[in-house]
Amino acid sequence: MKYSVVVPVFNRPDETRELLESLAAQTSGNFEVVIVEDGSTLSSEEVVRQFAGRLDIRYYYKNNSGPGDSRNYGMRMATGNYFLILDSDCILPPTYMAGVDSALQADYADCFGGTDTALDSFTDVQKAINFAMTSVLTTGGVRGGSEKLGKFQPRSFNMGLSEKAFRASGGFGRIHPGEDPDLAIRLWKLGFETRLFKNVSVYHKRRIDWGRFYTQVNKFGKVRPILDHWHPEYAKITYFFPSAFLAGAVLALAALLMGRPGLLMLYVFYFAVCFLVSSVQNKSVKIGIMSLRAVITQFVGYGSGFLKSFWQVRVRGKEPESAFPRLFFSQSSASDASVS
Repeated sequence: MKYSVVVPVFNRPDETRELLESLAAQTSGNFEVVIVEDGSTLSSEEVVRQFAGRLDIRYYYKNNSGPGDSRNYGMRMATGNYFLILDSDCILPPTYMAGVDSALQADYADCFGGTDTALDSFTDVQKAINFAMTSVLTTGGVRGGSEKLGKFQPRSFNMGLSEKAFRASGGFGRIHPGEDPDLAIRLWKLGFETRLFKNVSVYHKRRIDWGRFYTQVNKFGKVRPILDHWHPEYAKITYFFPSAFLAGAVLALAALLMGRPGLLMLYVFYFAVCFLVSSVQNKSVKIGIMSLRAVITQFVGYGSGFLKSFWQVRVRGKEPESAFPRLFFSQSSASDASVS
């Protein structure tokens, strides 16, 4: 197989540099890199040019149409027969490419997802958010490699897709976020397999503050009822858990006011476990405390977004694009892009 690493970029030249540095340091070299600038005003073109002698790399600029459409464009322009899709805020260990190749040779899948973790150099906020997004104790267990289900929905920060599967499916849709689980489900319907490669990991340098983290997980929550509306045969009761957790917290506080602290004690115990696990994992009590904020933000953001979307889409029957137009991008055309 020849691999094509496809990376959409939006106003992130500094993190593009870090990603390309880690690609240049790979122990296995059978790959090309395709950078797709998604209508940025802060260009990564000069950064890409500096790696022209170190990587087989090409740069494309196109009008803004979202990460999904940009990945599709990059895969159409690529020359490889297996695409490795990364977010620009990822840093790869030196053995990443070799690990991908080894995993595919041992247990081939037309679509796979890998895990993510944090580097010691990441900020405390990044480590706290990484805990919430990856821990088995939170809604992020899948990203942390704890997935036990027969079918896995890869996430596009660290994802592989064969050319055959891309051509058959048409790639990512216009929704964002949620374009990656939507693609996985459509691939299942076409007869393709997806798989989790637990040992194919990246360092995911999420450059977000608390406000943007809330916005992100709130969108994740809104997307899930839309996916269930499109693919009802793959809906699961577990998708209600964050909303149930949120509703339970409200009930626990109400019960406390009536002199019944039992339910609240369960929440206290849960958060105590999260604090201890994060503190030990990150070797920092400070990060353990910050992780509590990240977990609460995750549950409140996701749970409230899910409930709002469930009401609008599943109960009221509104069309997703009408109910949540900001979750959908328009598609670009080939004439919108330039190459260098």
